[in-house]
Formats: sequence, C-alpha cells, structure tokens
Amino acid sequence: MPDLPIIRLMPKAEARAIRHGFPWVFANELVTDRRTRALAPGTFARLEDAERRPMGVVTVNPNSKIIARMLDRNPDAVIDVHWLTDRLRHAAAHRDRLFDAPFYRLIHAEADGLPGVVIDRFGDAAVIQPNAAWAETHFEMLAEALRAVTGVTAIVKNGSGRARVLEGLPEETALHLGALDGPVPVPMNGATYMADLLGGQKTGLFFDQRPNHAFAATLAKGARVLDVFSHVGGFSLAALAAGAEAALAVDSSAPALALAEDGAKASGTAARFTTRQGDAFAVMEALAKEGAQFDLVVCDPPAFAPNKEALTAGLRAYERVAKLAAPLVAPGGYLGLCSCSHAADLTSFRNASARGIGRAGRRGQLIHTGFAGPDHPQLPQLAESGYLKAVFFRLDA
Repeated sequence: MPDLPIIRLMPKAEARAIRHGFPWVFANELVTDRRTRALAPGTFARLEDAERRPMGVVTVNPNSKIIARMLDRNPDAVIDVHWLTDRLRHAAAHRDRLFDAPFYRLIHAEADGLPGVVIDRFGDAAVIQPNAAWAETHFEMLAEALRAVTGVTAIVKNGSGRARVLEGLPEETALHLGALDGPVPVPMNGATYMADLLGGQKTGLFFDQRPNHAFAATLAKGARVLDVFSHVGGFSLAALAAGAEAALAVDSSAPALALAEDGAKASGTAARFTTRQGDAFAVMEALAKEGAQFDLVVCDPPAFAPNKEALTAGLRAYERVAKLAAPLVAPGGYLGLCSCSHAADLTSFRNASARGIGRAGRRGQLIHTGFAGPDHPQLPQLAESGYLKAVFFRLDA
C-alpha cells in the first residue's frame, strides 16, 4: 500500500477512548482542513493524536458524522485482500465452533473488526451489507476475500438501510455473484425458515434472535402461540417445532407471511400454523375484542428507537405493545417482548414493558432476559453493538 494520508485528532479529542478500543472518530474530533475534506469517502489513512503519535489505520468519510473508523491499530497495516482474508478467517473460526451448519452471521461490523460491514451466511450463499463508505469502495475486494474463506457460490450485495443513508451511500440491492433459485431454506431450532436474500427484510433472516426463539420454544409444548411482528415466522415456527398445539403469525408484510407459510410446510407443521396480515397494533386490538387468548405471546417489533432523538417516542411504543399484548395472554401464560433499538437500554426497555403490562391490569414475573446470539458479538467499547434485548414474563393467573 502506498504512503497513506495522515489525519489528526483535535487537541481535546478523546484519544484515550480510541486507544482503549472505541472504534469511531466523530467529525468534531478531527482536524478537518481542506486536505482532509478533499479525501474521497472510503480512503484509508493513518490517524495521529494531537501530539502526532500514530494511532492506527482508519477509513475516512468526510461526508459522515463518523468521519473515521478504526481498521487496524497497527499504523503500518496494509489493508488489502490478504488483510481482509485474515479477518474473515478469524471470524469464521468462531462461527464454525458454534454451529454445525453454515447458517449464521459471519461478520458483525465493528465487533468483528470490519467497521460498517455485515455478512450473513446462508450455506452456499452470503449477503454482504456494505454500510460504510470503505466497504462500498472496496466491495470487490471484500467479496473476493469472502469467496476465498467460505467458498460460497452466490453473493448478494444488500445496499439498503438507514446506516447507508448516514454515510451518504445510495440504496442498491443486487446479486453480485452466482445465481439464486429462490428463497434459501435455513435450518434453525428444529424448524426450516425460508430466507429471501434479494427481496426480504435486511439480509433475509434475523439470525440474532436464534437463542430467544430457542428459549420461547421451551415454553411452547402444547401451547397456543401468538407471534406478533412475525416476519418469516421466527418465534412461531420454532414453537411449532417444539410441540406447540397451534401458532398464529401476525405481520404487515404479505410476502413475509407467505415465506412463513412455506417454512411451516418445509417444517412439517403447516396444519398447526395460520397467519394474519395487518397492522400489528390493530390486529392485537381486534384479537382482544374477539376474546382470543394464547398460552405464549411474543412481540418482536422493528426498532422504535433507532436513535436518541426517537427514544421517548420509542419507549412509549414499546409500552403500548406490552399493553395490547398482555390481555391476550391466558392466565399463567407467558409474554415475550423484544427490542432491537440500541438507543433503548435494557433497563429502559424492561421498565417500559412492565409499565405496559401494568396498564393492561396484569402483573408478571420476569423469568428470562435474552440477547443476540454469540454470532453477534459485542464490542465492549461500543454500546451500539449490543442492541437486542428480549424479556419474558409469566403473567398472573
């Protein structure tokens, strides 16, 4: 790699935090002279502190509030396909120890040392989300390293989502390599899920909920189950595989529910599975008017608090979910509530959930708290990497 441009922290920037593992430099922490502002998004550079001491190799995007992201704390590191291959091999070794089949999140962005990059693996196919400018600029190199490490024959580039907007990147989803014959069957928790890698939400399946699906399944034998915000049947299909008497999946997306039905057929549980399309809040209100009750209700809504500005409204929305869901739980039954909002910490989310249950006139014991699976590691210095929370209550008789 040729000599890299040098960028420098402001004198009052938190150099100590960066030295101790925080991976981001914000625009107000960097000396942004004309030369720095002229760097193309995705450029590699050497970061120095205010005393000109080297801190590592970063990627720069002058168009983003996160103007630099740490790639390697060795200031002499060469970021090329060999470097990427080493990072991917290290990540793959962890996943291969966890799972007996290659269906998992392979790269979880900063926590796996590839900032702004998400890679989910679906057997012989993989989906790359290049959510930072450097990954967009060097996508071909990233795909080449992925093929070398995993041998996948199909790669999807999923360039959608809020993170790319914040980076100033365009929306684009396309098949980069190989061919896909349709949704990919994914074995998980005894069920088969159908993942639409090109047209589904995010990468096509939420691997992060795997351990929470598994816990809910332990409560499901012989139970009537309601899965709200179900996507492709995450909680309901796992519950049916564990012996649930029946499961109803509710989602606003007809394509997602069609995939859930296909998953139930592939799992051999279609006779016990039904779906209901519509706004989740409206459907829960309608079910209450119908007098419906379930032994296990799980709600896994989208991120109601994607940032600090949305936190207050988001917590009210989580409270409303709990208030509407609690009356649908039969006496002595169970209610699981999930949040994928990193801005809402566990305590705030748990308290909002408990308030909603109380406002519904119910009382509950908190019996379990869950998080994302170990293929979604957390970077301790970056709270955003630990976004998923799940709380399970047993409600009063």
